[in-house]
Amino acid sequence: MDKKIKDLGTLTGKLLIFGGVYSNLQALEALIDVAKQEGIPPENCICTGDIVGYCAQPEETIQTFKNWKAQSILGNIEVQLINNEDDCGCDFKSGSRCDSFSQQWYPYAKSRVSNSALNYLATLPDHIQFNYNDSTFFVVHGSFSNISEYIFKSTPWQIKQEVFKATKSANIIAGHSGLPFLDKKANKHWINPGVIGMPANDGNTEVWYAILDDSVKPFHINFRKLAYNHNFTNKLMLNGILPESYAKTIANGIWDNMEILPEMEQQLQGKPIVL
Repeated sequence: MDKKIKDLGTLTGKLLIFGGVYSNLQALEALIDVAKQEGIPPENCICTGDIVGYCAQPEETIQTFKNWKAQSILGNIEVQLINNEDDCGCDFKSGSRCDSFSQQWYPYAKSRVSNSALNYLATLPDHIQFNYNDSTFFVVHGSFSNISEYIFKSTPWQIKQEVFKATKSANIIAGHSGLPFLDKKANKHWINPGVIGMPANDGNTEVWYAILDDSVKPFHINFRKLAYNHNFTNKLMLNGILPESYAKTIANGIWDNMEILPEMEQQLQGKPIVL
């Protein structure tokens, strides 16, 4: 099946990049406020996918995102919902805690997403490409060939290099892993701005996004933390249906488990992230 790639042409000014809204309406609303304060238009706001996920307001989150008119690619969760699949397609190991939790939150999300929302998600591309400050950018969820591939800072550069090669781009903006990081060699940058729907396992309730600025050459990457009404998000998740462990993560900034993380990233649990 051919991948749908949306070409945005040449973008100028500040870009707001983020991922993993995860049905966290409060975080999305806070991020939209940031965009307005920074004077960043919706067309310069780019999401790496997974608008839907672990939190309590999937329908409201999709509709708010749609009305905002920001850019997004498909995450694995959107693909599964569009195709009416019975699991989230997150590539969790069978029988793991993440897999068990997904059997709670995914059916909840699926049952609460309207046909209108699904029709909107179906319009999203698999990837986005654009030029920015004389450099080429390509947006993926996991990787180019595998939407559910987890790529972290510690992932060998050779694996990242295959994505640069396949996309013919100097800069990759990626999501899926849940952790913000920058990995660079020579003139190539792998940028994961983090996710806004869940904390980054650093013991902090604030979540992560990034702003690219073309006022300097080649461009400046400013990773930022986002505060939002996490107490309300936590309260909504304690509904007797969604995993209480994920609601706890919203409140304390620590992941319930580290099954998907390589050893290097596991060792960073609870430590401040410096970018």
